[in-house]
Amino acid sequence: MDRLVNRVRVSTWGSTTAIPALLGVPPTGEPQAELWMGAHPGDPSRIDRGDGPRSLADVIAEAPERELGAGTAARFGPRLPFLLKVLAAEQPLSLQVHPNPAQAAAGFADEEARGVPLGARFRNYCDASHKPELACALGDLEALCGFREVGETVELLDLLAVPELQPCIDALRKESEAEGLRVAMTHALTLPDNRRAIVVGEVAAACLRVAEAASPFAAACLAVADLARRHPADPGVVAALLLNHVRLTRGQAVYFAAGLPHSYLRGVFVEILANSDNVLRCGLTDKHIDIAELLRVLEFRAGPVDVLDPVEGDRGEQVYPTPVPDFRLSRFELDGGPARIVDAEAPQILLCTDGAAVLSDGRGDELDLLRGQSVYIPAEDPPLTLGGTATVFRATVPGQG
Repeated sequence: MDRLVNRVRVSTWGSTTAIPALLGVPPTGEPQAELWMGAHPGDPSRIDRGDGPRSLADVIAEAPERELGAGTAARFGPRLPFLLKVLAAEQPLSLQVHPNPAQAAAGFADEEARGVPLGARFRNYCDASHKPELACALGDLEALCGFREVGETVELLDLLAVPELQPCIDALRKESEAEGLRVAMTHALTLPDNRRAIVVGEVAAACLRVAEAASPFAAACLAVADLARRHPADPGVVAALLLNHVRLTRGQAVYFAAGLPHSYLRGVFVEILANSDNVLRCGLTDKHIDIAELLRVLEFRAGPVDVLDPVEGDRGEQVYPTPVPDFRLSRFELDGGPARIVDAEAPQILLCTDGAAVLSDGRGDELDLLRGQSVYIPAEDPPLTLGGTATVFRATVPGQG
């Protein structure tokens, strides 16, 4: 087991206090947005096995079967297949979508062939991997997630009565679900430059009116009005009207599959994802936007948000089931009782988000895991015991433990 030294990423949407509070360090005054734990080349964690600090990515690449286990190494190659993060959103993130495996591989190969530099601001595909992700709330979490049921969206747009939205209403009423959503989303994202600020202003005013009338859409309308205040000429505000608005409480999670449009609005949460940084954006950001590519990879299907509560697993482990082979997220709520057994056989990262835990390998070696601290466990390690009074998240590969 190796204690991780992790990097914190700064971004305009981050919180100045949440991640420092988790880590027990003074705030820097900067908006600290993401704490990365893993072996992504963009910001790999570091470990020290007595020969000085080294990148976890390099350690794994040198001995993948020892670090990952033969099965994981054979399936994913010499790389950790998942990335664990803590995100602290004080402002909304971009309206975005992630590609599926085929789209990511093709997009990456295309940009490589065209000689687009990897670090270029206008690059869409940083690697050839898909990026499904799971977000688990550490407190209250507010987000936009997937397309709302078509009938409900038509009801909302009718209430708003913004003339510019009539083409969206007509398409949603007359076309199939997929085609109606495609036409509505395309219309929202391709408003003429000279109309964007006007339409966003009309949408904001209408949303406030509907919210004041105690509509069932009040919370969603207030969220869109807030987006309009922050991004007064951004067509992503109009597109947000088509999406589910969801609020999670501590311990609840939501899974974002490939092709699902989403935006985190505010909150602090643990996120696990495939080891990728592929993001296609269409609004609510000053980063690179590629509306045509985003529309190409979007999945135009509607439905309610599937909010996940953990499923009770073996030995008190609470598991968040997801349908991908890249990662598995679970949680231990330790109450000072008997220690829990944590099997290895695959790479793992443990993160303590509250309290204090103790890891023991049964051979006399122990490691304290305090709030904000994390540890990497290679596949070759024996089963460990985990005790204390703490909340500990466990990231690993499905089929293990």
